[in-house]
Amino acid sequence: MAKGTNFGLKTRDLAKAGRFAVNEMARAGTMAYASAATLGQRWQAFAAYAKEAGVKRLEGITGQLVASYAQSIAARVADGELSAAYGQNLVSAVNSVMTLATQGAWESVSPTKDGGIAARMNVRTEIPDGLDRAGVTAAAEALRSQKNANGATVVELARDFGLRAKEASLLDARRALQEASERGRVTISAGTKGGRTREVPITHPRQLETLAKAAAVQGQARSLVPANQTWAQWEETGLRQTREILQEHSISRIHELRAAYAVERYQAETGHPPRMMNGKASRTEDRAARLVVARELGHSRIAITVSYLGTMR
Repeated sequence: MAKGTNFGLKTRDLAKAGRFAVNEMARAGTMAYASAATLGQRWQAFAAYAKEAGVKRLEGITGQLVASYAQSIAARVADGELSAAYGQNLVSAVNSVMTLATQGAWESVSPTKDGGIAARMNVRTEIPDGLDRAGVTAAAEALRSQKNANGATVVELARDFGLRAKEASLLDARRALQEASERGRVTISAGTKGGRTREVPITHPRQLETLAKAAAVQGQARSLVPANQTWAQWEETGLRQTREILQEHSISRIHELRAAYAVERYQAETGHPPRMMNGKASRTEDRAARLVVARELGHSRIAITVSYLGTMR
């Protein structure tokens, strides 16, 4: 088999090589075409990651590289950008493609043991980190003191608008500020899970102040991702530092700020904290508030709110 040419898969392109490998199995009848298409699509995400790391051929892919990829996915799962199941599937797709390309010689990387992708707890039982704004403010100030104003702004946007890390990073704050001033709400479209657009209302003057600061930090850029960086580069540098600083201030992850937003909005809607915090909202109030929270967080059903607010009444 040819060396250095993607194991003889008749292409020098890493992304295409993965698709070719699974398509060969589909043509041979040992894999359904739908399965091959799904694997090929998931492989594209890893191929982009590998190219960012300077790896351009299948022969250059190592278990260490795939483990690093899995760990980057674990961070996104922890921040609520991806489901644990989908994150594990992304890593499994890499294992499948590499096993096919190497004719079984590939040693699989575990999404959980090597990558740290753990299943998300379905029902929250503890008060979210960052519900007390003192820790959020301290973390943001620490980030600014370390010349990471963009990361500080991501923290504040996540807390005040319930955004995921990627949504906050990719938000065009200048446009959002204008929309908030004119319409009393902000449209969230970039970086959303599943590409679903949603609107977050302005319910407190602090949100406008946060957007104004974000717009100033953004400057002439299109988002809070520095103009000289790709999303992947920002995730591995400024955003990684942001997560580390949050942990130093007893906030385990950015997703906790999203949960804190959910609790705050629930209290505003019902006049009570959630049941997990000994709240006494009626069943009707509880369900109505959860519907509001679910929509503002970008979910289509209230069942998912148990991971933010605890059990329903």
